[in-house]
Amino acid sequence: MDFNLTLTFNPPDQYLPLAQAADELGWHSVNVGDGLFFFDETSVDYPYSDSGARYWSANTPFLDPLSVICGMGAVTKNVRFLVNVLKLPVRVPLLVAKQCGTASFLTGDRVSLGVGLSPWPEDFEICGSDWKTRGKRCEESIEVIRKALTGDMFEHHGRFYDNPNLSINPVPSAPMPIVIGGTAEPVLKRAARIADGFVSPNTTADKIDEMVKKIHAYRKEYGTDNRPFRMISVAVDAFDLDGHKKLQDMGIDECCDMPWMYYGHRFNSPVDVKIESMKKFTDEVIAKL
Repeated sequence: MDFNLTLTFNPPDQYLPLAQAADELGWHSVNVGDGLFFFDETSVDYPYSDSGARYWSANTPFLDPLSVICGMGAVTKNVRFLVNVLKLPVRVPLLVAKQCGTASFLTGDRVSLGVGLSPWPEDFEICGSDWKTRGKRCEESIEVIRKALTGDMFEHHGRFYDNPNLSINPVPSAPMPIVIGGTAEPVLKRAARIADGFVSPNTTADKIDEMVKKIHAYRKEYGTDNRPFRMISVAVDAFDLDGHKKLQDMGIDECCDMPWMYYGHRFNSPVDVKIESMKKFTDEVIAKL
């Protein structure tokens, strides 16, 4: 099982040194989230907290994920990067493909793209996209991005996107993995049918286990179970060796972790404290799994 360092919600000036530490300690990946706007009021509850409230404020910094990945790639050699997850259907897929191609080039093909829908109708309104067609729009966007990232000339004439014969450059030397995140049943089906993997939102290990089993069943139903597929977890109740063994036993390939939170520290703790927590977690958990 691989380990992926979560940097979302941490101070922006700590991203590069923490990515360097992950690289030096032999972690597999670093992941960063996507936060576009903070609305004073939202028309729907946040789906990934028990209360429905957001657990960050208007002052919480969100760096553009593909931009900061380029910066982290410049100061590291081996660690991979995961966007966890990009709000895809509010964006123009060809522009996303252009960003992904650039990030892949600058990091030496170390980028995986996680995509989701965005829980906020307001994101869609601001960006001029349609909330009601978000799922189908996400699927077609993935199709466009995959075509564009081959580097070949291609046309696309779909329900939502239409482009003449064109190409982008640079592109990855191998297909960029695209994983899908979310909890709704259509999302699990979409991941099983068209994605290279699944990444869970913040939730319990038991709920992750339920989703993993459903995705395996859907992959068998769709005939995609012979393709490579990566299960990535963000478990809110797996902090120690036993917790991560449980995730490993349920078939998780990659765990997203923020070790300093496990040892009593916080988002605003000094970077040297966080690196010491990473070293401790590496010795106590990663080295034993």
